[in-house]
Amino acid sequence: MKKRAFLSATALAGLLPAAPALAAAAPARGPVLLTVSGAVGRANRGALDPALDQMMAKHGIQFDKALALDAQALYRLPSVQIKPTLEYDAKVHTLSGPLLTTVLAAAGVPATGAFTVGMRAVDGYNVSLGLAELVRMRMLVATHIDGHPLALGGLGPQWAVFDAGAVAPYKDQPLKERFAQCPWGLYHLDVQRA
Repeated sequence: MKKRAFLSATALAGLLPAAPALAAAAPARGPVLLTVSGAVGRANRGALDPALDQMMAKHGIQFDKALALDAQALYRLPSVQIKPTLEYDAKVHTLSGPLLTTVLAAAGVPATGAFTVGMRAVDGYNVSLGLAELVRMRMLVATHIDGHPLALGGLGPQWAVFDAGAVAPYKDQPLKERFAQCPWGLYHLDVQRA
């Protein structure tokens, strides 16, 4: 055994971040459904290209690097379920998908710290919330409703949503007002240091 090499490697192991945080994420294999940019530690694509990223450019989005997630990458993330009463039909539905904080962790965003997250929908609707509030809300990036994938043209392909009937002060609002912080048709997350 090469004692010197072993000791050097051992000493450095405690000083450097884990290898996955240093490595670029695998490139998307299918159509990209969600792009996470800004203060990300893992990326698999370069800067926004105004010629090819037309919708993002029209929405004023800019970035130098981002994590682009396809359906397979989103479905691989640990999923949770919530059962909110939705404003659209006043019925309880089962929504499932990864927590928004799980998506941010996949992009190399620290679990704690002063960050804001802008959530952009395909229609241009944009909501910005602090990371602490997203954690408190248990915001979900829903990919499924009642066991079926969310559809583009409906509430999907992703919906940033939480169980608004279980979280103060939202639970005290009229049903039609509880989901104002929940952009459906979610396609971009912009993470910024606050």
